[in-house]
Amino acid sequence: MTILIAGGGLSGLSLVAHLVARPEPLGPIVVVDDGRRPLATAGWSYWSAEPGLLDEAVSRVFDRFRVHAAGRDRVVGLGRYRYRFVRGDDLAAAVTKAAEKRGDVVFRQGRVTDIRQAGQGAEAVVNGERIRADWVFDSVLRPEPVQVDAMLVFRGWHLHTPVPEFDPGVPTFFDFRTSQHRAASFVYVLPRGPQEALVEHTAFAPARSLGPGRAADQRSALRAYLSSVLGVRDYTIVREEAASLPLSTADVDRRRGSILAIGTKAGMIKASTGYAYRRIQEDSAAIARSLAIRGHPFDLPKPKSRHRLFDATLLDVVTQDPSQLERVFSTLFDRASAEPVLRFLDEESSIPQEGKLFARLPPSLYAAVGRRHR
Repeated sequence: MTILIAGGGLSGLSLVAHLVARPEPLGPIVVVDDGRRPLATAGWSYWSAEPGLLDEAVSRVFDRFRVHAAGRDRVVGLGRYRYRFVRGDDLAAAVTKAAEKRGDVVFRQGRVTDIRQAGQGAEAVVNGERIRADWVFDSVLRPEPVQVDAMLVFRGWHLHTPVPEFDPGVPTFFDFRTSQHRAASFVYVLPRGPQEALVEHTAFAPARSLGPGRAADQRSALRAYLSSVLGVRDYTIVREEAASLPLSTADVDRRRGSILAIGTKAGMIKASTGYAYRRIQEDSAAIARSLAIRGHPFDLPKPKSRHRLFDATLLDVVTQDPSQLERVFSTLFDRASAEPVLRFLDEESSIPQEGKLFARLPPSLYAAVGRRHR
């Protein structure tokens, strides 16, 4: 069995890690990446209740976070969950070490320009050369989803301050003390130490509302948040990062013969939160398990229809009435522990558990769910 992975980012490296972790030989494996998005500047946050295969790459772990909504500021415990952060360099180092133990993984720099079915397998064109494989996993060429329910637009500043300004033990999961004029927006703060943090402005916006003024608006919002909310006036912007991610609750047709889309191209972004790291890990583990047991990578869990309904409904509501997002988040996190909410967002909650969560939500959300369900 030969495997080619197009793209050496989060999804490609995660798949490598889960493939080489299987006791059965699943290789040789070739990973092709063009190097245009260096992992040195990448990072991902996620929450989990159980140990994971790539925990070696986790650099920070939190057992609580701060939330501010509807005029209330509180620090919420996470119960059995932990909020974790992974640097791109650390992920690459952990995967490379695991791959070296197997000895049948090749990392190759090159640009993939085409992937197509070829007989019983598939082939990719890498720097003009055709490379055949039994299975090709594609994280680079598949188009974005046709149906886009909303856009997640974020812009973050990696800051350094001359004096301590941040609590290194408590990230801010969301803070709605920022303008809601153009979109449902909040600020996220991930501390790296008393004098270092990522401060990020995040907005859920209808795709049609994106325009040339968005970047200037978000920079202005970040400056206002730092000075007026945090009282931080002296800082250095070490680096800026920004992205606009399409959020879709539609089913994704991932398979083309012996080719399978992975990562964000496969719909791994959770539409109501924008998080993808843990979903990519679970998907990678399922692909590796299917290859080992079934001899093909297609025996994967089916998406949960009711959670897609919840995601689609929330996006509908908050893009039409941005103030609803703050109301929903304020209600969901108005509790001593965020564990029930995180369980729900991970799509691991039962219907009775969801009923308890929803009992206090705004009536407008119930009405929207009912309209979508009919």
